[in-house]
Amino acid sequence: MNIASFAPLAVVLPLLGAALTFLLIWQPRAQRTVSIVLLSLTLLLECLLLASVWNGGTSAVNIGGWLPPWGIVLVVDQFSSLMLVVSSAVSLAVLVYATGQGMADGDSDAPVSIFHPTYLILVAGVSNAFLSGDLFNLYVGFEILLTASYVLMTLGGTGPRIRAGVTYVVVSVVSSVLFLIAIAMIYGATGTINMADLAIKLAELDQGTRNLLHVLLLVAFGIKAAVFPLSFWLPDSYPTAPAPVTAVFAGLLTKVGVYAMVRTETLLFPGDTFNTPLMVAALLTMVVGILGALAQSDIKRLLSFTLVSHIGYMVFGLAMSSVAGLGAAVFYVAHHITIQTSLFLVTGLIERRAGSSSVDRVAGLAKLSPLLAVLFFVPAMNLAGIPPLSGFLGKLGLLQAGLQLGTPLAYALVAGGVLTSLLTLLAIARVWNRAFWRKPEDAEHPDPVLLAVPGGKDTGDRAGQQKTTLLPRTMVGSTLGLVLFGVALTVFAGPLFRVAGQSAGEMLDRSAYIQSVLGEDAPVPAFAQPAPQGEKR
Repeated sequence: MNIASFAPLAVVLPLLGAALTFLLIWQPRAQRTVSIVLLSLTLLLECLLLASVWNGGTSAVNIGGWLPPWGIVLVVDQFSSLMLVVSSAVSLAVLVYATGQGMADGDSDAPVSIFHPTYLILVAGVSNAFLSGDLFNLYVGFEILLTASYVLMTLGGTGPRIRAGVTYVVVSVVSSVLFLIAIAMIYGATGTINMADLAIKLAELDQGTRNLLHVLLLVAFGIKAAVFPLSFWLPDSYPTAPAPVTAVFAGLLTKVGVYAMVRTETLLFPGDTFNTPLMVAALLTMVVGILGALAQSDIKRLLSFTLVSHIGYMVFGLAMSSVAGLGAAVFYVAHHITIQTSLFLVTGLIERRAGSSSVDRVAGLAKLSPLLAVLFFVPAMNLAGIPPLSGFLGKLGLLQAGLQLGTPLAYALVAGGVLTSLLTLLAIARVWNRAFWRKPEDAEHPDPVLLAVPGGKDTGDRAGQQKTTLLPRTMVGSTLGLVLFGVALTVFAGPLFRVAGQSAGEMLDRSAYIQSVLGEDAPVPAFAQPAPQGEKR
């Protein structure tokens, strides 16, 4: 039996876990065990799915026996399975981290009865979005993960979280309404919402109608992916949530938007009609985002702006419409999910150990906690693109694809990419120098806990303060595991780049996707031909 036939379990297992953990409200230990075990099983299944398509191929699963285009279809290819594995690996690390935090804090910041079922529902929504083969099921995946995210963002019910949650909910609802309107208009124009079927029928519409539908989807997904100027909501929303929630939001939610952009641009709207606007948006996203990061003194807000900035690299790769550019973008998405999540988890540890995430208050962490310094330094250098880490390799692939494209706008994006990388290094270096290198007494507003360490000014009960700020092993271990996973992306960059390039070629070709869903006899529009390596379609 084809392993792809078990793909629905990637959605069902987290939902089953959510139901079980909800029933185990009064048994925290059992609740934690069930959630971790079922998410681990989900990750194992997704690794098998990735292995089944590692060398190419696309498989479709018809839910309930309804044949396309009428029924729900889940599609497993290299891109979707790679995103499933990376997202679930990151989600598992964050879940273990949150469990350790909840146990250490008495679940004051992440109530067991609320957090575990809601978190698993979020994972189910992400998996459904990655596997979806029709637009309405993609919309359902978005709504599942967004509904769960509304609850997670406001955990604790503090004023700042409620205010940030209101902004987040309003923006998310607007983007979802736009998406739903686009789906209704597409169905009215073509009579279908199956993406493989749409790949054929959209080509039969007049150019004006296609452009209108195209723009609606781009705007809806652009808001979800935080593409400038639709990214205004993110820096004020993410930093207020609990550390594990912020980490998983930063790693996954915007990438689901990027995934939807990649899937619809390559499958439904091939060609270069909107490549120029996408390139301009990519350039502005990179530059404006990183300039915003440089102005921040809080590490969480700084990382939120770098998150926006580096979305620009992914949009750049998509906008080039070449195998080399799209392949590098696929690799960079996997890299960025891992590294951005790692940095937010480390920031949670910094906040716990030092009492704050503001570099005006934090100093001397390299001496206070050498392990914490290492955990920050490795993914930070990876984010900045220092050779030979995966961030450097992904950016190098994007810049090479831009140079091969050879247009003036592509050269401008290459220059913007280099500038963004250098400014990212500057922003990270400022955090390192102020939070880790300088002495505690040199901080603008030093925290008493930092001054109590040997070498600082003792302000009182040093032993008691040190005891209360020790980091739980579970939180440190899960963060270390995710940092090592990021290092593994560098070690295995060769095979991953090969898979990313193959997935890019299949997405630009479209024939494997269309025929796996609709059958071998399904027609493939003439303009859906694979682009030569590095060349524009």
